[in-house]
Formats: sequence, C-alpha cells, structure tokens
Amino acid sequence: MKKLGFGFMRLPMQGKEIDIEQTKEMVDRFLAAGFTYFDTAHGYIGEKSEPTLKECLVDRYPRTSYVLTDKLTSGYIQKPEDVRPFFERQLGICGVDYFDYYLLHAVGSGNLAKYESCQAFEQLRALKAEGKIKHMGMSFHDKAEVLDRILTAHPEIEVVQIQFNYVDYDDPKVESFKCYQVCEKHDKPVLIMEPVKGGNLVDLPDEGKTVLDELGGGSYASYAIRFAASFPKVFMVLSGMSTLAQVEDNVSFMEEFKPLSEKEFEAVEKVREILNKQDSIACTACAYCVEGCPKKIPIPGIFSLCNTKKRYHSWNGKDWYAMRTEGKGKASDCISCGKCEKVCPQHLKIREELKKAAEVFED
Repeated sequence: MKKLGFGFMRLPMQGKEIDIEQTKEMVDRFLAAGFTYFDTAHGYIGEKSEPTLKECLVDRYPRTSYVLTDKLTSGYIQKPEDVRPFFERQLGICGVDYFDYYLLHAVGSGNLAKYESCQAFEQLRALKAEGKIKHMGMSFHDKAEVLDRILTAHPEIEVVQIQFNYVDYDDPKVESFKCYQVCEKHDKPVLIMEPVKGGNLVDLPDEGKTVLDELGGGSYASYAIRFAASFPKVFMVLSGMSTLAQVEDNVSFMEEFKPLSEKEFEAVEKVREILNKQDSIACTACAYCVEGCPKKIPIPGIFSLCNTKKRYHSWNGKDWYAMRTEGKGKASDCISCGKCEKVCPQHLKIREELKKAAEVFED
C-alpha cells in the first residue's frame, strides 16, 4: 500500500452536517491516485463518520478496492458482553462483512484496565479467527513505558497507531519518538496519526514559513507528512483531510513518496525550535474533550481563538468568540470537573486555559 491514509475524522462540513458530495469527490480522487487506506471510529464527527464512509465509499466501490480500519472505543462498552454486539453494529453501519484492521481505541493507563476487564484483547483474537478482522491492533495515547508494558503483555497486537510529528517528536508530554522506538523494539508496524498536529504544522508562524519556503517547493503539510512517513517502521500516515484541495495536495507528494532529504530534516528541526518557543496551546482539535463536557464548551474552537490572539496581539476576537460559543457553553461556564483533561491526548491543562480564555474574551 502507498503510505497515505484517509482519516474520516475531519470531513468537510455544511453547517452541522457533513458535505456528502464533496466527500465523495475526495474519496474518488484519493482512490484514483492509487491510495486505498481509510480510517474511521464510531464516535468521530458526532457518530456521523461511519455512515458517511458507507455512503461515500462502501456503497460505491467493491470491497476489495479499499482497506478499512475501525476501532473499539472504551466509552461504548461496560462489560465483556458489550464488545461483540458493538462490533457487529459497526460492521452494519459501515456496510461491510469484515474490517481489515480493528484497533482498541486510544489505549492508555486510564482505560487499559477497562479493556482488560471487558476481555477486549481476547475477543479481538476470536473475531480475527472468525475472519471478521484481518489484523488487530491499538491506537495509543500515553507514555512510552506504558506502551512497552502493553506490548510485552499482549504480543498479539499486530499494529500500533501513535501520534507522531516533528513537533511532538521529542515532546516529553507525548513522547512520539520514544513510542516509535518501543514499536521498533517489539517489531510492530506503525500507523501515524496527527502528522500535521491538527493543522498546526500548516498554519505556521511567518518565521517558520520562511524556513520551509527557502527549500524551494512543497506545501507546509508535505514536509510534515513526509517527515512522519520517512521512518522505516511507519507503514501508513493518516491525514484527516477536510477539503478536496487538501486531497489534491497530499496525493501529489505521496503518490511517488520520497523520504525527507538531510536538508529538509534540518529545516523541520528549525521550525520545531521556532514552534517550541511559542506560548501556544497545543490543541489538535480532536474534540474528545467536548464529547463528555457537561457544559458543552467548544474547547478546541476557543483554544484556536486564544492562539490567534497570542499571534496577533492587536486582534480583538470577541465577536468570533461570541459566534463560537453561541448556544453552547462559554469558557467561564467550566465547572472544573476535569473530564476533558482525562481524555485529552495532548495532556493539556484545559481548565487553566479556559480560565485564561474567559479573562481575554469575556467582559
């Protein structure tokens, strides 16, 4: 397979609904360029990702023409008897008889005990034996030593999906490269998520743009995705594409993939240094924090406004803040329950940042 995967997590939207026609165009262009890997999960886009994938891909192409990955999310199961019905429901929603890859979703020290008490590892092995899963694996959000313990205890895991990009590469909160090294140690193929860090490695500060512009070609996304794909254990890099233009750009440089040159590696290291000096909130807009928020605060949208304010000090942004929070919770509505921080893959101090946001944007 070519190394670029289509993540059905950040699809084009028309208001609160997915733009189905543009998504179909994106799928068509992706497949026409020879790419076949698609990734979804039940909770993505308010549980709209799987049915959209069925409408835009499964109903329009033969099953043998694409590779499909779905996930078992801990929030949807409470006991062992819940696992198989949930899995069968996912097969039905997606309109397929099997998944090529099926992953335990967002595994970490916080939910590992739940997966084990629900006998998730054993049940995925059984589903694989039945041919309903071709390969079992997990996506992972925790420290490298936790990953090492899990892979030691569960060698049946065949693939590991980790967050990996040139900023998180040596970030002590994420430990991207250390997690990659653990996968190397256990000889597990690696799937990459967040290669452009939720768009943050596209929306660069001017100083960072200048460094990459001096290379003489290529989009900012191209350097981030090619960086991740340049490591030998990486067999797939997921891109959460949300426009046809993004698909066109990504397939243009991944169709005939070339690893980063030494000069390009040096350039992204310079950009990493520039970004590490910034006082920005490292939110990737995955929206896991929003799903369990009792006040329905649009945390990623508020953090995006905060970062813009830090970059452009003269920018007011209160009108944008009012629009982002209309009919939803405001930053000041936070009750400090901490549910958001427990599920944040970036380990952000969300409650502290919301207090700062309220001071900036609310009278």
